[in-house]
Amino acid sequence: MLEVKALTKNFGALRATDGIDFDVRDGETHAIIGPNGAGKTTFIGQLAGNLRPDSGRIVFGGEDITALPAQRRARKGLARSFQITSIYPEFSALQNVALGVQAHAGHSFRFWRRAHTDATLLDPARRVLDEVGLGDRAGVLAANLSHGEQRQLEVAMALATRPRLLLLDEPMAGMGGEESQRMIGLLGALKQRHTMILVEHDMDAVFRLADRISVLVYGRLIATGAPAEIRANPEVRSAYLGED
Repeated sequence: MLEVKALTKNFGALRATDGIDFDVRDGETHAIIGPNGAGKTTFIGQLAGNLRPDSGRIVFGGEDITALPAQRRARKGLARSFQITSIYPEFSALQNVALGVQAHAGHSFRFWRRAHTDATLLDPARRVLDEVGLGDRAGVLAANLSHGEQRQLEVAMALATRPRLLLLDEPMAGMGGEESQRMIGLLGALKQRHTMILVEHDMDAVFRLADRISVLVYGRLIATGAPAEIRANPEVRSAYLGED
């Protein structure tokens, strides 16, 4: 589904991504792990189109999308969630997801009222909320949801655009233990139906969810493999996982 060749991004003298080769197979969950400052969010930003690489290629579904801006990649089926929750706090959960449905349908965002009242937007939004376990929270203002529920809502907004590939950037950031387990359960259900790239520091989540794992250290991809291979890799253990 996705193939990346020699992707490189510099910020002055800092090489944030250093000639990365990477691919995602249709239907898999591919996790990206690494220490802080490894270049994970920079890499995801380039995949989503929020950052332009200095060199390299990104091919999605057989099409070179390297030069496409984020909004055009989204139209082709790339949906991204962010480290910091990105929702509309003054709108209800249902209205937030309806805007995602609206974005996929191609309606202008100048017409906010449409997303508040149109059944063709609200009915699919309710189905997505049910899918992520927020069906009974549809009428609650997003600002009044718990942190974990807000993260679930952001996933719902991404799903509402009917993506071919979900880019999830630390979906469990800031969560407590119970909320993290709930999100792991949600992502475990979603992986049965969606192709995902998962950037995450929670190793319990990564090793439970990922079909393959890639490890970034100082902008370099040092290993890619099945979870058991990554857990046993001496270079990965030395650079990130530790001996325990």
